[in-house]
Amino acid sequence: MAYLTVNNVQLRAISACVPKNKESNHDYDWISEKERALLIKTTGIEFRHIAPKHITTSDMCFASAEALINDLEIDRNDIEILLFVSQSPDYFLPATSIILQHRLGLNKATMAFDIQLGCSGYVYGLSVISNLMSNGKFKKGLLLVGDKSSFSPSKQDKSTYPIFGDAGTATLLEYDPAAEKMDFNLQSDGSGANAIMIQDGGMRNSYTDKSDEMVEVGPGIIRNRKNLMLDGIEVFNFSLREATPNVTDLLAYNATEIKDYDFFIFHQANKLMNESIRKKLKIEPGKVPYSLQNYGNTSSASIPLTIVTELPDKMQDKKLSILLSAFGVGLSWASASLTVTNLKCLPLIEIE
Repeated sequence: MAYLTVNNVQLRAISACVPKNKESNHDYDWISEKERALLIKTTGIEFRHIAPKHITTSDMCFASAEALINDLEIDRNDIEILLFVSQSPDYFLPATSIILQHRLGLNKATMAFDIQLGCSGYVYGLSVISNLMSNGKFKKGLLLVGDKSSFSPSKQDKSTYPIFGDAGTATLLEYDPAAEKMDFNLQSDGSGANAIMIQDGGMRNSYTDKSDEMVEVGPGIIRNRKNLMLDGIEVFNFSLREATPNVTDLLAYNATEIKDYDFFIFHQANKLMNESIRKKLKIEPGKVPYSLQNYGNTSSASIPLTIVTELPDKMQDKKLSILLSAFGVGLSWASASLTVTNLKCLPLIEIE
């Protein structure tokens, strides 16, 4: 297991941004009214915020970061590292993180780089930036995590289109010798890469005339090779198989128990999947918040978005033990155990 313990770094604040444009799965007329009702019941997803063409993931992360910097009156020269985690960058190159460093007016001495991860991205990103900050004694760091997942699904694909929403987030971290440790358990399995994939557009399979050819894969599923493909059964089985032991192994690593945590924030995959994991871990329902109903599966942004929208009052002026669990595309999955003290959650931002 890839266990990691990080000391001397504290989460100080989180901000999240979504597009103002909102779509309802009640209006998803590609499938019947009966199918829509079953979709909403099983996934828990009723609404999703969908970005128009001119809004990118970096725009949403920028808005989140600006809000944190301005609200907390942060000296931009104190931010010494910026990490951007996403599978929807601005360009093939250069790295979006470096564009954001300039756009945010940060010092040229700032370390900035991208990590291309989806569902597990927030936990992986948190492990990377906190470890670098701990070893380098960086004063402050920005973890910018999000995805514009709506760019890739076919509207004629009931397995993907009504599932995904768009969001960008910013987490401010500070070097603090008094901070309590963070523990991580990070895992991956590339043998399941085909379970969630966009087949064409990269170096392996470049665009061809066939990339745009719409193919009926199954009932209610018509897509091309540029669209997101998702094997729902395989992803469901993977998540139930791997997420639970990943969490229990982390608990064994840091000698804690389920009862020691105030909240468990899961990647917002779908309600049926997440509830199955919750029950396997024997976590009481009140400790597992959901943002799925109003925002859908927002990929790497789902954990911080859930904290901002569902737990702001619980975090303010309190010391809480929380456990994060994320799983999905890659296949990649991870969990983190941490203590947050007076974590500030800014009001949700909507842009258009």
